[in-house]
Amino acid sequence: MKIAEMVAERSTCLRRKVGCVIVKDKRILATGYNGAPSNLAHCEETGCLREKLKLKPGEKIEICRGIHAEQNALIQAAAFGINVSGGTIYTTHHPCITCTKMLINAKIKKIYVKEDYPDKLAKDMLKEAKIKVIRLK
Repeated sequence: MKIAEMVAERSTCLRRKVGCVIVKDKRILATGYNGAPSNLAHCEETGCLREKLKLKPGEKIEICRGIHAEQNALIQAAAFGINVSGGTIYTTHHPCITCTKMLINAKIKKIYVKEDYPDKLAKDMLKEAKIKVIRLK
């Protein structure tokens, strides 16, 4: 989790800095943090659209310039041909519904989280998919 926390320091999100590490067989496969897509202006430069619209956490998550940490880690693995099936993720915040669906399809088997995130559907789907979620303190 300490590595996920260090990765989160690279985040350019103004609201929540999130880091994610994908691990398999005790090896780090990929990392990700939340921020705008490559070569696009970050919220540090443009301001936070979600703040401007006064959106609450977990509400209308698609209205954001950023890509989530879990998504960036999965994209990084895919870009380099790394198989994450059966892997574990360490993420500083519980995955949202969009990330949850991607993690399920990527066949991630276990998720360690440090902080919660208000997304009941994500939690319900992870439970239904039998993906173990462990909250670290």
